Amino acid sequence: MDAYTGFAEVYDLFMDNIPYEEWCGYVTGLLRERGIEDGLVLDLGCGTGTLTELLAQKGYDMIGVDNAEDMLEIALEKKLKSGSDSLYLLQDMREFELYGTVAAVVCICDSINYILEYEDLVQVFRLVNNYLDPGGVFIFDLNTEYKYREILGDATIAENRDESSFIWENDYDEETRINEYDLTLFIREKNGGGLFRRYEETHFQKAYTLDEVSRALKEAGLLVEACYDAFTREPPKKDSERVYFVAREQGK
Repeated sequence: MDAYTGFAEVYDLFMDNIPYEEWCGYVTGLLRERGIEDGLVLDLGCGTGTLTELLAQKGYDMIGVDNAEDMLEIALEKKLKSGSDSLYLLQDMREFELYGTVAAVVCICDSINYILEYEDLVQVFRLVNNYLDPGGVFIFDLNTEYKYREILGDATIAENRDESSFIWENDYDEETRINEYDLTLFIREKNGGGLFRRYEETHFQKAYTLDEVSRALKEAGLLVEACYDAFTREPPKKDSERVYFVAREQGK
């Protein structure tokens, strides 16, 4: 099945442990430190639009891009509730197109790890570079090799809720550095008399070295400004599970 079809329906339920407001504060801080306090911002791989709408509340004019239609439907519902002017586009980040340039691009919650080939990674970065204003900023995060190898590895994670349950099985291949997520979901049917429908999805993520990511950014013409241990201003550590990169357009 396509990723984020059945899971889209319960994505926010199972992601309620993510402190999105704190993540938004961190990203906003990085943007403002670089002089971007307003203007157009692209949320690449925006999912259900939680971060997109939070950034809109901070005063940014938001565009959200994702290739999962079911996720974007939920994002549009959030837009209606918030009353924002966010624009959502159904596009693959390897081929996305905008109507003009933006002040910044953000890509959060390990969306970049879904790019499995180095050549595609460079292509995504080239597109980002193309659509950034002169001097524009690109901020994104990544799950690290350490996290896949030592934390996820071959772990199985399960959670049971009244509305739905899931089993999440991980299989990390150290040779390819690809982590396979096999998700089995049981979602309560609306007006189904207590019946649950079963969904199965498979997701793949790639662990890139920090050197590979830096090289890909440079190949795409972007200047690497910083790499941080997530939610700090400190350099990555050996046991960092998530890192943030900050890159800049060098002038068209």
